[in-house]
Amino acid sequence: MYLSKRAKLLFFLHTRKFCSTFAEQLHKKHTMNSFGLHFVFTSFGESHGAAIGGVLDGVPSGLHIDFNLIRSELLRRSGQGMVGASERAKHEPDEVEWLSGVLDGITLGTPVAFLIRNRDARPEDYEWLKQNYRPGHADKVYQQKYGIRDWRGGGRASARETAARVVAGCIAKQILRAKGIHIHAELIQVGTETNPECFEEVIRAVRADGDSIGGIVRCTITGLPVGTGEPIFDKLQAHLAFAVMSINACKGFDYGTGFEGIALRGSEANAVSGGISGGMADGTPVTFRCVFKPTPSISRTVPGRHDACVAVRAVPVVEAMTALTLADML
Repeated sequence: MYLSKRAKLLFFLHTRKFCSTFAEQLHKKHTMNSFGLHFVFTSFGESHGAAIGGVLDGVPSGLHIDFNLIRSELLRRSGQGMVGASERAKHEPDEVEWLSGVLDGITLGTPVAFLIRNRDARPEDYEWLKQNYRPGHADKVYQQKYGIRDWRGGGRASARETAARVVAGCIAKQILRAKGIHIHAELIQVGTETNPECFEEVIRAVRADGDSIGGIVRCTITGLPVGTGEPIFDKLQAHLAFAVMSINACKGFDYGTGFEGIALRGSEANAVSGGISGGMADGTPVTFRCVFKPTPSISRTVPGRHDACVAVRAVPVVEAMTALTLADML
């Protein structure tokens, strides 16, 4: 079969694009501790090990890191001054040590690596878990899949790992803010309570009962360029859901009319896009919600320092994962 030079060129370009995309997806599939394709974040460390940390590849040179932002966001994640946060989170100083990619507070364009030492780790508190599985956790599945597991408070599965996400997310936020893109998340519901003034009361009652309760976090993105996302597989909402659902205890994601939309008629639902149309940003604020389950570790059944409502500390983590997603897409 004869092919013209133009047809051969088009075939070559199409094949190269396909192979490149396939290679990217293959790479992504096999990097289970990394997030992103272009702005890549890799986290490491265990809850009661020596430290946690991360490596960011794709950070542009010349960025003046906002250390105050990082400290304030880590403080939000620790839950200090908040009812419902675990005692360990309140006592970890979360001091960031910069290992590479930063000189005099300015990024070099090389991989940015950082470390957060676990100062309040107590692995001895979890000795009993060597022979036991906690209810509601993945202890047994970890053992079955890997043939070994870190019994020290869950290891990699612990929410302690999210401190590294917050640090990386702060750098992504800085990049996005320079483009006029801003992210804000907030806790909008605890259990069935939707009045923020009553959240503390609800959580205190749950903690006093030795139990836990879930919550809903809402996140809003402004300034996102029209057309961000793709109409088929790379939909904006698909990327956001993938990122947010990777957060510990997150059990659901919706945007626009969300799950309540089934009760609306088309004439009503058409007016609420959630900032996304056909998988792409439509120029209005993007708003989504994510649901966090009640913490499975409760003082009734599992000794330890637990969150009575993990959604309280999840707010800055939602912002961080959203920022990492957008920094990678843009």
